[in-house]
Amino acid sequence: MTRAAAPEIVSQTFGDPGDPAILLIMGAMASMLWWPEALCKKLAGEGRFVIRYDNRDTGLSTKYTPGEPPYTFDDMADDAVRVLDSCGIGKAHVIGMSMGGMIAQRLVLKHPLRVISLTVISSSPVGIDTSQLPGTTEAYMEHSADGARVDWSNRDQVIGFVVKDARAIASTAHPFDEKAMRAFVQQDYDRSGGFLSATNHFMLKSGEDLKGRLREIKVPLLVIHGTSDPIFPVEHGAALADAVAGGRLVRVEGGGHELHPDDWGTIVAAIVTHTKP
Repeated sequence: MTRAAAPEIVSQTFGDPGDPAILLIMGAMASMLWWPEALCKKLAGEGRFVIRYDNRDTGLSTKYTPGEPPYTFDDMADDAVRVLDSCGIGKAHVIGMSMGGMIAQRLVLKHPLRVISLTVISSSPVGIDTSQLPGTTEAYMEHSADGARVDWSNRDQVIGFVVKDARAIASTAHPFDEKAMRAFVQQDYDRSGGFLSATNHFMLKSGEDLKGRLREIKVPLLVIHGTSDPIFPVEHGAALADAVAGGRLVRVEGGGHELHPDDWGTIVAAIVTHTKP
């Protein structure tokens, strides 16, 4: 387990604590702000108690020396339980996006009694060989390689790169609002005090071996995946849905590796149906 003391994990809630709880887990380098407040309020308006939180090394949660993360993905799954405990929630519907989807899969395998249902967005299955599935697109790999040349302590460089990243993973079906994205990334950067520690997420060890264990998942699984996702092509979502008995895949036509407001209708409807009491 972690060599560090238990981190402080900062969270925020929306809606009535008496409603069914939804725990949102975001992806690599992303604070809770990447679950847009308006989306959280939409879900709360559908009678759900929504909880979002800053992963370690993001936002206002505990940060560690860049390049030396003293924790694993298992510890991040335990962080999710810590958030539920802090909210007085025994069990919740868990929704994870991208790396957060992998943490969510790990969470349900590690702490099955804390999860009512699982929703995985824009992610990939854990514990199975995905080498036969289509990989990250060439264009995105080229963009990603540019990240090695970014001075992660330089605000302007970092914000510029993250905005470019958002464009590179955006929907092919909807327009990209660069001005709004830049304002958002600036807000996230300043709230977090920079993104340097968040680069630790790319150095994490997986923790416990989950090989072949997805079949142990007994809670209902919903997979939401954009058909134009350049990081994890939609076949990754399909493989995850196939690996869990009763798993269901909702394809977002033209959807990228993002939560585009024009797709919220589809996403919210699928989640509300999946999390019905």
